[in-house]
Amino acid sequence: MRATLKRAAGFSALVFAGVAAVSCRAADGETDGSQAVSDLVRVVNVEVLTVQPSSFTEYVRVTGEVEALNDVVVSAEEGGVIREFYVEKGSAVERGQAVAKIDDAVLAAQVREARAAAQLAREQYERQRAVWEESRVGSEIALLQARSQAEAAAARLAALEARLEKTVIRSPVKGILDERYLEAGEMAAPGAPLVRVVAAHKLKITAGVPERFAPDIRPGAEARVTFDVLPGRVFAAAVGFVGASVDSRSRTFPVEVLLDNPDGVIKPRMVANLQIVRRKLEQVIAIPQSAVTRTENGYQVFVAEERDGVLYARGRPVSLGPSHEDLVVIAEGLEPGERVITVGSRLVDEGTRIRIVGNGEVNR
Repeated sequence: MRATLKRAAGFSALVFAGVAAVSCRAADGETDGSQAVSDLVRVVNVEVLTVQPSSFTEYVRVTGEVEALNDVVVSAEEGGVIREFYVEKGSAVERGQAVAKIDDAVLAAQVREARAAAQLAREQYERQRAVWEESRVGSEIALLQARSQAEAAAARLAALEARLEKTVIRSPVKGILDERYLEAGEMAAPGAPLVRVVAAHKLKITAGVPERFAPDIRPGAEARVTFDVLPGRVFAAAVGFVGASVDSRSRTFPVEVLLDNPDGVIKPRMVANLQIVRRKLEQVIAIPQSAVTRTENGYQVFVAEERDGVLYARGRPVSLGPSHEDLVVIAEGLEPGERVITVGSRLVDEGTRIRIVGNGEVNR
């Protein structure tokens, strides 16, 4: 926009320089007054764009907040003193990797006791079953009771072994051990938070989209993500979730955009600028927004029109469609092949003589 204003100022200087030159010639006696007036023709230098149909993508712009796809607080399932942390804060962990150990002396002793009891109960049952099958000594009820006792002892052993296994705290996801809530030597009660693991290689951005866009946003829609703290970088993403209801206060519906973060440069809780694809248009005419001027009746653009070998500026009333960045779709009012004045449009009126400078490029 600043470059456009500078060029427009340059064109103005050229126009007034031409007028001054003619006036000076008249003052120096090079021609009489009537000839000077007839030669005084205002010609404005302009740049044009030859328009052609092309594709155009309309985006919905919203602001969201980054969250980790998996942000897990791991709690103790068994109580006891924390004997050791295997992983330091800030280190990467794999799914299922051990991160801490709770004292297991009591449980380990109970497991050994239960294992011995289960083994004894199983042997008693096997011997009693052998005697019963060979000589029918004893009763069938006693055999069933022995089998039940053996199975109960085995179940008690399995339960204690499971509890013993839970004294090793393991990460349920792959990520970064972001926080430790207790330190080695402290007592952990069942259910007490121990560590927090953040899976920052996969992120989601949550945002609220105005309800008027509800018919257009669907899961899988493409999105572009930028961050003010990461200038110049654009990240490709996709919509993973679209809410089914509209918030009654904000009149927005929630969306989640999924984003890969392999280098870890994006951090949870950062503010993200989202551009979600609303629709893609084909065979439409799009021009720079700076070429459009507002009038009492709407909008217009100026085109270069040739008559008898002379170029003039002609106004075209137009209807505007969607816009993105510095481009706007012209829904009505322009035809393919017309040359739209893009630089100098603020200096011309209907019928102003113009001179095209530079190369008019076909819009893409």
